[in-house]
Amino acid sequence: MSTFSSFNFNGVKALVRVDFNVPLDDQFNITDDTRMRATLPTLKKILSDGGSAILMSHLGRPKDGPTNKYSLKHLVVHLHELLGAKVFFADDCIGQSATDAAAKLQGGEVLLLENLRFYKEEEKGDKAFAEKLSKLGDVYVNDAFGTAHRAHASTAVIADYFDANKKMFGLLMEGEVVSAEKVLHNAERPFTAIIGGAKVSDKILIIENLLQRATDIIIGGGMAYTFLKARGGNIGNSLCENDRMDTALEILKKATEKGVSIHLPEDSIIADKFAADANTKNCPSDQIPDGWMGLDIGAKAIGIFSEVINKSRTVLWNGPMGVFEMEKFQNGTKSIALAVADATSKGAFSLVGGGDSVAAVNKFNLADKVSYVSTGGGAMLEYFEGKVLPGIAAIKK
Repeated sequence: MSTFSSFNFNGVKALVRVDFNVPLDDQFNITDDTRMRATLPTLKKILSDGGSAILMSHLGRPKDGPTNKYSLKHLVVHLHELLGAKVFFADDCIGQSATDAAAKLQGGEVLLLENLRFYKEEEKGDKAFAEKLSKLGDVYVNDAFGTAHRAHASTAVIADYFDANKKMFGLLMEGEVVSAEKVLHNAERPFTAIIGGAKVSDKILIIENLLQRATDIIIGGGMAYTFLKARGGNIGNSLCENDRMDTALEILKKATEKGVSIHLPEDSIIADKFAADANTKNCPSDQIPDGWMGLDIGAKAIGIFSEVINKSRTVLWNGPMGVFEMEKFQNGTKSIALAVADATSKGAFSLVGGGDSVAAVNKFNLADKVSYVSTGGGAMLEYFEGKVLPGIAAIKK
């Protein structure tokens, strides 16, 4: 594995796996270019060295081969605006048109290949398809952390066709891996993990893995009510996975055995319906009346959780504390975001990962107040579950 920052790309054609799976409106305008912007430092380094970049990506989930709706040609103009470089487009990702376009590419220029998923071989991890892609560039750079948990042709298999000194992580991927490994393997204690979201079933593996590492685990969001009911509390009409109550009790028992403090919300903001105009009140989380549901953490919970976060040296945040999309139920998530930012300002290392948590720090303009915001939702989750990510393993071997 080569180190991207010290590699000189002068005269080199870099084949770069990016994650340009961006949302488009009906007129094919990009509605959120976060993923494109995230990889700009990598691309600019290649171009400024005098190299050229051949970009591979998927877009959406095309079912029947080439479809205009999922064509990456819709991204060319915006990519040119972001980079200020010549951006060419190949109407295929393999075959003669791609080969010819790659061969003509000069230093400082970019070639965007057509959607990889127009070929079923991409998701199947087909070796012959990966080999064809590999012939387009001199070196392979993986800068698509969001797809690192997929063993696809362009994210994992392709690395086999490059020598160790000609395959590397891009700056985005490098930042993701370094930050994730710092939290998972080199966390300074106290280490607090904040786990939210709707379902216990989605977060069982991550909680169990963190029981080996964290000193404190804060549980909020809808999943908290499964734990509260399992302990004998009344949760009214709050979200609950009845088939996961034994799991919740088992997690609480393991935490006690390992000396890990699990913090559940003492109080909740409850509502008489799941709606922005619902009637609300504050209530102990284990005494919610029938017909009412917990949709956010309450003032006491915010105080206790914030105190725990404030004493931490490492903070991992995955999942919101409530239905923060509705203004009435955003205070808990916003308060936790502010607490994480405050702890960071005092020297803690904070990593925010998972789509909703990232959306929350962006909504409250706090992304630059935490140490690292991960771009890879599913990949980050699987990494913290302790799984080996094929996209990372392929570069490291």
